[in-house]
Amino acid sequence: MDKARETPSNMPADPSANKAAEASASSGIAKLTKRAAITQIIAAVVANITIISSGMGIGFPSIAMMELTNSTTSVVLTESEASWFASITSIMCPFGGLLSGYLLDKVGRKRTLYCINIISVISWAIMSFASRTDASVLFVELIVARVIIGIAIGLSSTPASVYAAEVAHPRLRGRLTLLTAGCTGIGMLLVYSLGYMFKEDWRYVCTICGVFTGVSLITVIPLPESPSWLVGKRRPQDAERYLKVIRAIKEDNHPEIKAEIKSLEENVARFRSSETKKSSKLVQLKKPEVYKPLSIMCIFFLFQQFSGIFVIIVYAASFSVEAGVAIDPFLSAVLVGLTRVVTTILMSFISDKFGRRPPALFSGFGMACCMFGLAACAVFPVADTQYNWIPTALLVAFIFTATLGFLTLPFSMNAEVYPTKIRGFASGLTIFFGYTMSFIILKSYPTMVSAIGNENVFLFFGLVALLGIVFVYFFLPETKGRTLQDIEDYFRGGKEANASDADKQASKA
Repeated sequence: MDKARETPSNMPADPSANKAAEASASSGIAKLTKRAAITQIIAAVVANITIISSGMGIGFPSIAMMELTNSTTSVVLTESEASWFASITSIMCPFGGLLSGYLLDKVGRKRTLYCINIISVISWAIMSFASRTDASVLFVELIVARVIIGIAIGLSSTPASVYAAEVAHPRLRGRLTLLTAGCTGIGMLLVYSLGYMFKEDWRYVCTICGVFTGVSLITVIPLPESPSWLVGKRRPQDAERYLKVIRAIKEDNHPEIKAEIKSLEENVARFRSSETKKSSKLVQLKKPEVYKPLSIMCIFFLFQQFSGIFVIIVYAASFSVEAGVAIDPFLSAVLVGLTRVVTTILMSFISDKFGRRPPALFSGFGMACCMFGLAACAVFPVADTQYNWIPTALLVAFIFTATLGFLTLPFSMNAEVYPTKIRGFASGLTIFFGYTMSFIILKSYPTMVSAIGNENVFLFFGLVALLGIVFVYFFLPETKGRTLQDIEDYFRGGKEANASDADKQASKA
C-alpha cells in the first residue's frame, strides 16, 4: 500500500463548479443537464426503495422480542430461542453479501433487485402467518423467515448503491450512493414506529412490511439496466439505448453518448487485457486496483462494526435501558431511527460539499465522545437526578455523528472504489466481511456486558472509534467529484493518474 500520508493527497484536485462541463467531456461522461439529473435521481431513488424492506428486517427484532417472550395472547419463545431469532440474521447476511456479488455480475443490477424483493416478500409472509398455538412450529417458522430475510439484507447492501454509482453523473454520485444508507434508515424507522403503535401484534407489522415490499417489487419493473454492466456483457446496443434514457438524450448517434460508451468499453478492455485466459476472481484480486480498495474498505467496515453502531441499531430498546435512557424503550428506538434518517439526508449534502474524509473524521471523534460520556453515566448514574436527560442526548448524538461517517460511508464508498468488471464480486466480498464482523460483535455484546460491565463496553466502543479516526486520516482516499475511472486509475498505481494530474496543473499555470 502507498505511504500513509500519500494515500489521500495523491488524488487529483477537486474540479471547480465552473469547469464541470469541461471535466465531464475530458472524462468521457455526457454533460449533466437538468432533465438528466432528474432522471438519474428518480432511477436511483426507485432502485433504493427495495432497500427499505431490508431496513425493516434489521430493526424488526428490536420491536418483536418483548412480545415473543412475554405474550399473553400467543405461544412464546424461550430466552435461548429468542436469542437465535435475533442473531440468526447476522449469520446469514455475509452469505447474502457473497451472493450479491455473484448475481450483480451474472444477471445484472436490475434482476438482483427483483431477487431481493421476492425473497423478502416470502420472509414477511412466513412471519405474518406464523403459528399462534404451537411454540415449536412458531420457532421453526421464525428461524426460516429470519434466515431468508438475512440473505435479503446481505443482498441489499450493494446492488442499489452500485446501480446509483453507475448511472449517476460524478456531480450527483456522492448523494445518490448514500441513498442505500438513507433507505435502510427509513426502513428501520418505519418498523420501530410500527412496533411502537402495535406493541402486541408483531404479525400485523409483518403483514404491513410484506405489502410494502410487494409494491417495491413492482416499482423496479420500469428501471433501465446499468449501461456499465451491459458493456461488460458485450451488449453495446442495449447499453447505448439505456444510457440515452439515463442521460436524457433522444438523438441517435449523439457524440456524448458515443464518447461515454467508448470510455466504458475502453475501461472494460483495459481490465480484460491484463487477464490471462484462465483468469479467476482470485487472480483479479491480486491487481492493485482491486486489493488496495478491498483492504481499505474491509478495515473501514471493521471499525464501523466494533465501534458499536450496529449494536445500538439491533438492540435499540434494550441498549436504551442499559445506557440509562429514561424514556420508553420503544420510543427511544423510534428516536434512534428518526435521528438516523434525518442525518442521512443531511449527509447527502455534507458529502458533496466536504467530501468523504472530513465527515468521517468528525464522525469518529463524535462517536468516541458520546461513548465516553455513556461510560461516565454508567459509573456515575444520573437516572434519579436532574441530569437524567444526558444518556438520551448522548445516544441521539452518537447516532447523529455515526450517520455522518462511519455508518454510511463504508456502504456508499463500497460502490465507488472497484473496477467495473469486478465491482459486483469485490463489493460482495467486502459486504461478506462487514457482516461477518457484525455477527461477531452482535453475538459478543450480551456476553461483554455480563463479563466487563456496561461502562467498560462503552469505553471499548469509544477507543475503537478513536482508532478509526487514525485509519481515516492516514489511509482513506477522497473520492469526491471523481469519475469511477479516476478512482480506478488512482488505485492502479498512479503513473497514468499522476501524469494526468501534472498536465492539468501545468495547464492551469
